[in-house]
Amino acid sequence: MIEGVGVDIVAVERIRKIYEKFGAKFLNKVFTEGEISYSFSHSNPFPHLAARFAVKEAVIKALKKQRGLTLKNIEVRNNSDGSPYVTIPGFYKKIFISISHEKNYTVAFVIIT
Repeated sequence: MIEGVGVDIVAVERIRKIYEKFGAKFLNKVFTEGEISYSFSHSNPFPHLAARFAVKEAVIKALKKQRGLTLKNIEVRNNSDGSPYVTIPGFYKKIFISISHEKNYTVAFVIIT
């Protein structure tokens, strides 16, 4: 049974500008160490940061803004085949995600069952 659905779109340039203004302070407030490491392992980290930000926002929407849930609690990881998945400490429902990149935007779709 579907318990929640969320979608979010993020402009890659927006994430780049926030990073340029706030640097590590922004990264450490929003992203986990693993997400930062993964994103900066690419020559252009900003589409990857934007994708993770979009997933986090879509998860929050799907969970109807549950109390105590922060962007940093939501972690986007990758399976060995590269497919993304989400972990949230203490949350045991199934979360399905899909991420899509375009030159200037990234979109994330989330279903909670």
